[in-house]
Amino acid sequence: MALVYKQSLMYYAYKELLMVQADAVFKAIAHPTRREILALLAVSARSVKELTSEFEMSQPAVSQHLRELREADLVASDRVGLEQRYRLTPRPLKYVVEWSERYRTLIDPAGHLWKFVPQGGEQGTKPSRQSDKE
Repeated sequence: MALVYKQSLMYYAYKELLMVQADAVFKAIAHPTRREILALLAVSARSVKELTSEFEMSQPAVSQHLRELREADLVASDRVGLEQRYRLTPRPLKYVVEWSERYRTLIDPAGHLWKFVPQGGEQGTKPSRQSDKE
């Protein structure tokens, strides 16, 4: 009985840890600057100086964004000479992919996106197909 209780506690502690990690990832990607930093790092590793040159903000502001991304394990850094080079660590993005899978049913098998907008000026939530021209 004690072993089952201990395993149950371990399971719930692990589940809680995963929720905290997922929340950190969603918090980190909530800001557009951090999403842009991730996009840049997806191409290649960069120093803080290189990242700062891509934005109209100070180096300390970029460093603060990197700290948030590091806390969510979305980026890691390596010292190269005198500078820190940041790189993307995409594994935590699995939380975003897993969460978004719940909404896969909003895309039909042919790959068309459906969005809920009024048709012809009518009020309501009828689904309408998003045209390829949009």
